[in-house]
Amino acid sequence: MAALHTSPEQHFFSPGSLSNQSGPSPDEYAHNPRFQELQTTLRSYLIDEARGAGDTHQRTLERHDDIPTCAPGTQSLAQHLHDPQDQVLVLKKVKYMNIWISECAPWLDMFDQERHFGIQIPIIAQRSPAVLYALLALAARQTERSGGSTVSSQDSLDLYSRAISSLAPSINARDPQVLITACILCVLEMMSVSPRDWRRHLEGCAALLETAGVNGLSGGLLQAVFWCYARMDLCAAIIADGAESTTLPVDKWALLDPDMDTSPGVLDQQQLISKAFLERGATVPDMHANYAVYLCARVCDLLSRRTRHVELGEDNGCTDSVFRLQWKNRWDELRQWFERRPPQMQSIQEIDASHAEDLFPTILFAYWAAISGNQLYHTACILMMEMMPPQIDAAADAADLYYKPLWHARRIVGISLTNPHRGCLNNAIQPLYVAGKLFTHRDEHKIIVDLLNHIEARSGWGSRWRIKDLEAFWGYRSGRRAGNVER
Repeated sequence: MAALHTSPEQHFFSPGSLSNQSGPSPDEYAHNPRFQELQTTLRSYLIDEARGAGDTHQRTLERHDDIPTCAPGTQSLAQHLHDPQDQVLVLKKVKYMNIWISECAPWLDMFDQERHFGIQIPIIAQRSPAVLYALLALAARQTERSGGSTVSSQDSLDLYSRAISSLAPSINARDPQVLITACILCVLEMMSVSPRDWRRHLEGCAALLETAGVNGLSGGLLQAVFWCYARMDLCAAIIADGAESTTLPVDKWALLDPDMDTSPGVLDQQQLISKAFLERGATVPDMHANYAVYLCARVCDLLSRRTRHVELGEDNGCTDSVFRLQWKNRWDELRQWFERRPPQMQSIQEIDASHAEDLFPTILFAYWAAISGNQLYHTACILMMEMMPPQIDAAADAADLYYKPLWHARRIVGISLTNPHRGCLNNAIQPLYVAGKLFTHRDEHKIIVDLLNHIEARSGWGSRWRIKDLEAFWGYRSGRRAGNVER
C-alpha cells in the first residue's frame, strides 16, 4: 500500500511548483468547518477500509462488471421518489441529475468512449444511494462553482454528507461501489480545495485502488473509475513540480494479467505494459489517450526521484547513470506514442502560425480524447527536456522539432484555442501552465491568461490560481483576470 504518512523533509516544495499567492478557491468552501469534518470522516473510512481489507476484498472486486445493485438496508431511488415527505430532495435530484448528464459526465468520460460515467453510473445510482448522492453532490458543486461566489454551497454539502452516510454500510460489506463513490467525491474535493491540499484528498481513493488491485488495464467500469482518479493524481504530480510523485505509486497504474508470459527473454515488464497499451489503443483509441496519462505520470515520477536524489540526497537509486538510462527509455516511449497514434488520435486539420497575428497553430481534432491526450504528450515532452541529461542534450538533433520545448508549448496552446470541447477544459490547466512558462511576449501571455479564465468560468474548475503562478514567473501582473477568449 502507498505510504500515507511521510517525514517532514519529504514535504518540500520545488521552487517552481506554487507561488505564495496560490490559495483556496474564492468561495472558501474548503474552510467550511462542516466540509472539513465530513472530508476527515470520509478519508478515515477509506483508509481504514484499505488497511483492513485483504485478499477477500480483492476477490470481491475481480471482474468488476458484476456490481451489486444495492447495499443491505438502503433504499432505492425509486423508493425515494415515492416518498411524499422527500419532495424537495426529489426536485433537487432531477435538477442535479440533469447537470450530471449534461455537464459533469462529459469531462469525466473524456477518455472513455463507452461513457461509463454518463450512462452506466446513473443506472447504478438507481439502486445505490451512496453513488446517487455522490454524483448529485458533484453536480451541485459544479453548479455552485460555475455560478460564482453568490451561490449557496448548502446543497452540495448536504448531498456530500448523505453520500458519506450512505457509504458506511457498504464499507463494512466491502461493496465495490465504494470505489465509484470515493472517486466521485474525490473529484468534488479536488474541485473545491487549495492545490496544496490535493494529495490529502487523493490518499483515501489511492489506498482503496491499490488494495483492490484496480488499475488502468483492469477493464470495465472500474477501469474508467481508475483513469478518472489517475488524471487527478497526475495533475497533483505536475503541480508538485518534482517535489513529489503521484499519490498512487506509478508502478501500480498498469498491472499485467498474471497469466501473461513475463519470463526472461520475452520482453521486460515495462515493455509488455507498453505493448499492451499500444495494442489496445489501436482498436480502442481512448486507451491510447490513457497511455498518454500513464506516460506523463512516469515522467513526473522520474522527475520526482531525480529531484529528491539530487536535492535531498535521497537514496532512491536515481544516480547519474540510472537516470540517463531511464530518461532515454521514457523519451523513446513518448516518441513511440506519437508515431503510433491511431487515426482518431491524430488531428484532422493543422495550420501553422504563419502570420504575425497568428501566434499559435490551429490543430483540430475530431475525437475528444485526442485533445487532452495530445496536450499531455506535449506536456510530458517539455518536462522531459527540462531535466534532459547533459550527455543527451549535447547529442540532440537541433533540427528535430521533438527536441524544441517551444514547439511543444505552442501546440499545447494551439490545441486549447482550436478545440473548445467542455470535456477537455479542466485537464488543460496544467499543460497550459507548463507551456505558459516558456513564452516571453505579452501578447502570448494574454492569450494563455484568457484561456485559463475561460476554463474556470465555463467549467467551475479552479484555474485562475495558475494565472497567479504564471504572473509570478513572468514578473508582472497581466491585469486580465476576467478576460474571454474569442473563438
